[in-house]
Amino acid sequence: MTHPLNPAMAATFPPPVMEARRWLQGVTFPPERPLINISQAAPVDSPPLGLRQALADAALNNPDAHLYGPVLGLPALRAEIATQWSAAYGGTVLESQTAITQGCNQAFCAVMATLAGAGDEVILPTPWYFNHKMWLDMQGVKTVPLPAGAGLVPEADAAAALITDRTRAIVLVSPNNPGGAEYPAETLAAFRDLCRARGLALIVDETYRDFDSRSGRPHDLFTDPDWSDTLIQLYSFSKAYRLTGHRVGAITASASRLFEVEKFLDTVAICPSQLGQIGALWGMQNLAQWVAGERAEILARRAAMVGGFGALPDWKLLGCGAYFAYVEHPFDLASDALCKRLVADAGLLMLPGTMFQPEGSADGKRQIRIAFANVDAAGIAETFRRLAAFRI
Repeated sequence: MTHPLNPAMAATFPPPVMEARRWLQGVTFPPERPLINISQAAPVDSPPLGLRQALADAALNNPDAHLYGPVLGLPALRAEIATQWSAAYGGTVLESQTAITQGCNQAFCAVMATLAGAGDEVILPTPWYFNHKMWLDMQGVKTVPLPAGAGLVPEADAAAALITDRTRAIVLVSPNNPGGAEYPAETLAAFRDLCRARGLALIVDETYRDFDSRSGRPHDLFTDPDWSDTLIQLYSFSKAYRLTGHRVGAITASASRLFEVEKFLDTVAICPSQLGQIGALWGMQNLAQWVAGERAEILARRAAMVGGFGALPDWKLLGCGAYFAYVEHPFDLASDALCKRLVADAGLLMLPGTMFQPEGSADGKRQIRIAFANVDAAGIAETFRRLAAFRI
């Protein structure tokens, strides 16, 4: 007897990172050519010692760290976000306009659950972050692809042509995953104006904001006193503080939106991880200088990626920033098949563009994402040596 299966779940593609890891099964990597894993953006090192000590102290000495907490997160962490965001973006963010989630993926799911249901539409620029597409598929929400323009920066005018009476939101990720592009402030303002005029939500995922190459605030969205009528911002503590396993993300939105979000969060998680929130708060209050050093290292690796592709004229660098380089390969082979070949023949694990584009997309077959944040200068140089030597 076959058990029932939700058709929307059956139609959702499997987790891409897990699929790519299966390509490693049965492959032997010789000592002189070990695997270089550039498939995932998550930090692989532990948090700095001070943060680990704060977590250990809380686990040992803070009884509340082991209990349920407020559904929308610890008040102290919400207040810290409001204070720091107000200063960083030059606007006014209140504690009541912040919420904590079990990672940024949950932040997206929670927000989207308040915005769209089966049969509704959401516009995602392509290449897209695959987990966003997966959640929409699971909910029966139609994803409307918006091909990114030059430099992988989408255009509001192009998005306007895709809006229907079923459209509920436009989702932007800047700095972008998978493309690395840093969206200009005027681009984000244009999308804000479009969404406000058409009664849509603008969701801006700023998971990688701490590694933006630009100085000063990246946009002026929060300087608008009425920002909360349109803007919903998402953030992750995973990258800046190496807290991936603790699952801490954040939503900045209107208090009325968060009232609805609370229903979702109470149902799926009850509350965010207490220890993770304690770690995130300690990081926000103590690690600004350390994060600045991490940013400098990421920017140096970004420069090495740009320089490396400059010496590979057959490859085309489409976008590069934060943790990612997004490239067009020169081979007469679809990127999913090519990436499997690169594992066995070059010891490189990367994700094909087919995972970030609509099914059957010709662009996706020519594109590859390289997550370079965990590879040092020597590893990046070796990556380019292997790419230069690779032949199909």
